[in-house]
Amino acid sequence: MKTHQYIIITALLFVILFYDQDMGLNLGILAIAYAILTLFRTPEKNRTRTFLILFATSIFSGMAFAWYGDFPSFLAVVSSLLLLAYRSKNRRMKILFLIPVFIVNCCTSFCRFFSFDQWLPKRNVSGLWQKTLAFILIPLVLVSVFFGIYSAGSDHFAALFTDYELDINLWQLFCLSVLGFFIAFNYWNYAVEKLIYKSNHVLDNDFPKDSQVPKSTYSFLDLDSERMSGVISFILLNILLVFFIITYNYEQFYEVPKTPVQLSEETHERINAVILSIIMAILVIMFYFKSGFNFDPKSGLMKVLAKVWIFLNAILVISAALKNYEYIVNYAFTYKRLGVFAFLLLSLIGLALTFIKIQKKKRNAFLFNTMIWYLYGTILICSYINWGGFITSQNMKRKDFAINYHFTAINFNEKALLKYGNEKNDQKLKKQVHDKIENEKSKTSLSKILYYQTIE
Repeated sequence: MKTHQYIIITALLFVILFYDQDMGLNLGILAIAYAILTLFRTPEKNRTRTFLILFATSIFSGMAFAWYGDFPSFLAVVSSLLLLAYRSKNRRMKILFLIPVFIVNCCTSFCRFFSFDQWLPKRNVSGLWQKTLAFILIPLVLVSVFFGIYSAGSDHFAALFTDYELDINLWQLFCLSVLGFFIAFNYWNYAVEKLIYKSNHVLDNDFPKDSQVPKSTYSFLDLDSERMSGVISFILLNILLVFFIITYNYEQFYEVPKTPVQLSEETHERINAVILSIIMAILVIMFYFKSGFNFDPKSGLMKVLAKVWIFLNAILVISAALKNYEYIVNYAFTYKRLGVFAFLLLSLIGLALTFIKIQKKKRNAFLFNTMIWYLYGTILICSYINWGGFITSQNMKRKDFAINYHFTAINFNEKALLKYGNEKNDQKLKKQVHDKIENEKSKTSLSKILYYQTIE
């Protein structure tokens, strides 16, 4: 099929799936359809292992949204399909360029729409699609536009048509058609500007050979001065970090116990400080090891000091994780507390990648090129696992289990709440949960969330 056929088919599918529907099963179906059509459209040479993995994650993300219909699964669907479409056409382009490509295409889509030669058949070949476009779609668009203009200018003209009642929401149909076409057009007909193609080498992981010569970064500092600056800086930073780790752990584990509110505030502040510290640590290392300075044969001491600093920062992350675990043991699981573990894990991964960057003399772009995949993996994990059910099932074991909090603030935990209601013979809770389930089940077929359909 040609580009315009993919656009028309998926735009029409969008309208069919979403007309008079809420978002639910329909988006999952649409995502899977996009993924399958992308697979068919992708040339064999571009069906790399990465592409096939993205195809699988796109299918699973569509299924996850059909099952849960929440924001993490929506984010997984969007990111998976964008990555899939990007890899379908550009197997060597760096993933980080996906963001500017997406923004540029959305901003220029109106102009690109009128570049008909780029997405419509270039030859006048008789066929169903050409006739449909020429005899139906274009006249229909023109008639619709002028109908709106004339209706606004004459009440009698408008009355000729408004006296008839059709069981069709024309405004909704129009908006869905525009939105569906906009999504399909930018998905199937996106373009990568030449400037971005030419800039692809900027994000290479390895230094080119002509950059592997040791030289100073700035004109006002010679190589020896810059090297000594790095050594002094890392010595001082290591000493400072050792004292911070000692005081940090003393405050966390040995000070007088605080009230729950105080403990919550201090834990959040300290973990935020740790995460900020890790980010700054990585930025400092990126500053000193960003160029040919990586290949300086006399920089061995500075590299050792940098690796020690990475190790000390890892200890700091583990300390924060232990405190967060203690916080959970004392005050139960929540989304935020699980999120802290995710951030700390990503911080550890960032430190490990920074160590690899120094060890293997990689460019700073290596960190971004690699971390983006770990971030994507985190999104997938958040969308595939029922964290609400996990939180509730764990907190149910506590004596201070807060029923109202888990009913109102935690999602997809109805099975666990029904189990708890049966164990405690809490008829009120069971009725509230059943009412919520029945409300979800009463939605139209394409708006349903499959999770609720599995609860008896």
